[in-house]
Order: sequence, then C-alpha cells, then structure tokens
Amino acid sequence: LDDLRRRVENCADEELPAVARTAIDELFGRLDDLATRVRAVEAEIIAWHKGNEASQRLATAPGIGPITASALVASVGDARQFRSSRHFAAWLGLTPRMASSGEKPRIGRISKGGDRYLRTLLIHGARAVIGAFMRPNLKPRPWLSPLLARRPVPVAATALAHKTARAVWAMLTRGENYWRQEAHAA
Repeated sequence: LDDLRRRVENCADEELPAVARTAIDELFGRLDDLATRVRAVEAEIIAWHKGNEASQRLATAPGIGPITASALVASVGDARQFRSSRHFAAWLGLTPRMASSGEKPRIGRISKGGDRYLRTLLIHGARAVIGAFMRPNLKPRPWLSPLLARRPVPVAATALAHKTARAVWAMLTRGENYWRQEAHAA
C-alpha cells in the first residue's frame, strides 16, 4: 500500500483523473483511520493483558502472545469446567474425528468445532514455533522433528496447537507457568 500511495502521489494529472485521485485518497484515509483504531484496540488488549495474571502466565508458552493469551482467558473463563485437557482441546476443535469400520479405527481431520478464532490463533502460533525451529541454528523438539519428517507442516502445526491447548488447560487449572524445556540451540 505504501508503494501504491507513492505511485499515486507521483502520478501526473493526465495519467490519473481527478475523480479517481479523490476516490483513492478517500480510501487511503479510511485505511489510515482503520489502522489507527486497530492500534488503539491492540493497546487496550495489551494493557488488560499486563494486568491479568492468568493471561501473563499463558503468554509464557511458546506460540502464545498477549492477543492469544487474553482471548483464551476471556473466552474460557474457568478452565475447570472441562474435565480434562482433552475435553478442552475438543472444545476448541483441535481433536481428530474418529471413524471406525469394523475393527479398523480411522483418524480423520480435526473436528473444527468450537471457537474458530481461538483455534486459528493457536494454529498460527504453532506455525510460528515450527518456523522458528526450522532455522539452521535451532533444532526442533525431539517429538516435533520426526513428525515434520513424515507429515506436512500444516498437520504438524495442528498437532502442536493441540499440544499447546492441552498445556493451556493445565496452566489455567493449576495456576502454573509453562514448563520450559532446556534451550534447544545446536
């Protein structure tokens, strides 16, 4: 958009009619107003996050930032309403569908039930963690490396999001911080 804005400003009057320039300037003004409002809302969320102990505790987990942590705390409330971390992950829609035929169980796609926004935030956080571990100076966690070798990155990201959701449930119910493993630097 910045490149387009410069091109419109540097464009000669005969190349871009005045009516088009006015319309484009109006659209740029609306985008600038929207960006300002987004920054203001983000600042409010960050301020709420800094004042909430549970949200700060969740942000210690890899792949969870202030936005995800505050959304989880605000949406879940009391995590003890779920009997286990598996129920919590199922509520988010991060557990696979099971279909059995005779004696052969088949594990399918994730159920995608529950809160789409929270599930999306957790999966994007997991993608960021996987991307960070794909750097040459870091090695993935022991269980993540073989998973990435045999499954595509989106499947591995969903598995990591499922694991993160279960850790979130444990952190919320027990009031503990994330148990950080040793650094995995090579």
